[in-house]
Amino acid sequence: MLEKANLDGATPLIEVDDGEEEERKGGWWEKVLDVEEAKRQVLFSLPMILTNLFYYLITLVSVMFAGHLGELELAGATLANSWATVTGFAFMVGLSGALETLCGQGFGAKLYRMLGIYLQASCIISFLFSIIVSIIWFYTEPILIFLHQDTEIAKTAALYMKFLIPGLFAYGFLQNILRFLQTQSIVMPAVGFSLLPLVIHIGIAYALVHWTSLGFKGASLAASISLWLSFLILSMYVICTNTLKHTWEGFSFDSFYYIFTNLKLALPSATMVCLEYWAFEILVFLAGLMQNSETTTSLIAMCVNTETIAYMITYGLSAAASTRVSNELGAGNPNQAKSAMAMSLKLSVLLALTVVLALGFGHNIWAGFFSDSPAIIHEFASMTPLLAISIIVDSVQGVLSGVARGCGWQHLAVYVNLATFYCIGVPIAAFLGFKSKLQAKGLWVGLICGLSCQAATLLLVTLRSKWTKLDLPENSNKENPVSV
Repeated sequence: MLEKANLDGATPLIEVDDGEEEERKGGWWEKVLDVEEAKRQVLFSLPMILTNLFYYLITLVSVMFAGHLGELELAGATLANSWATVTGFAFMVGLSGALETLCGQGFGAKLYRMLGIYLQASCIISFLFSIIVSIIWFYTEPILIFLHQDTEIAKTAALYMKFLIPGLFAYGFLQNILRFLQTQSIVMPAVGFSLLPLVIHIGIAYALVHWTSLGFKGASLAASISLWLSFLILSMYVICTNTLKHTWEGFSFDSFYYIFTNLKLALPSATMVCLEYWAFEILVFLAGLMQNSETTTSLIAMCVNTETIAYMITYGLSAAASTRVSNELGAGNPNQAKSAMAMSLKLSVLLALTVVLALGFGHNIWAGFFSDSPAIIHEFASMTPLLAISIIVDSVQGVLSGVARGCGWQHLAVYVNLATFYCIGVPIAAFLGFKSKLQAKGLWVGLICGLSCQAATLLLVTLRSKWTKLDLPENSNKENPVSV
């Protein structure tokens, strides 16, 4: 028999009797994976994957309902969804990234009260920026026409966007609450609270699109309604549960004093996220400048949506890496933080390969959810090999970006994303797309080049940077809150 091995890998297998066979069975696996750490991250990431996927599907389901009304509606809805992502949703996700650093390290340092203060400060910031973004959304049509998009597609997209504006505010608040819960490793309740609005949303979208005179407009209005429902459900959980009694002590005026502290991380975090999202969405706009723009735009937008859904899986492990790294750094354990990062990378690549395998066998079925057009489904099949490569590379950079958020390196990631996507990826995509016969494939090859350079550079930054915790206001945990 063997003595029970220490799962953290610090103690090797010890042979007491004739245990060579058992050592051969388990020894090599434990050298590859720290079983305890892998289990911890899988149990954390799976609920995060499901939660982010369910919330993302709310807007995607609306696009699918709109797309089945016709090719123009599909092109308009996919362009609108891309525009909403590039100017609003991605920005809100980025702003909430400040909480991954502040709340994550604060929780590790046992500054529990500060988590609720940071959450409120982040919601104030999200609300103010939502007002600015909603003004941009209101003038979507002239902006898209200025960007040389097809007039009819731009008009259709603008109509879709106007009914999506209310949902932007809810989406910003929702992302902040998710980060607040994530940094405390409270992830299971969010799964049910995200699935319920999605199920309800399918009914709302079907009813508004097919049973009312709203038609196309009903698809985006349904998304707004469902996002607000999602926010209200999750916020009620935060306010009412006893699980968060130490980190949520009610509304406090103290949050206004930490807006600037939050903003110093929120703006670089938002820029970091947006630069990457914008690179993907620029492909959609470039596709709109090509011949047969309706088909090309729909094809590239479908690829972007597919990549985004695959990234939902990566983001679960990215969130796990961010949370584990920030918690360990807050507690003063940088070596444990590095071990957690290594495990996240291994698991992320493994899951990406699984997604690629599923896409390889089921690409026609997946494309059928977006369009009934045989031509578009056939073209999507030809893009699948390139899409598989980008998904695998994205799985690596996703985890490294999570580490950057956990460590507070958002400002470094901004420079990395700016250089790799806009000095390498986008120029190559434009050259191959317009100067060769590759067209849509050329656009995606350029994106792969940008993603590869981004992953390599982030890895270099991660290996060369010093892992230290932030200087958090420790005395604030002892002060009495000023509640309202």
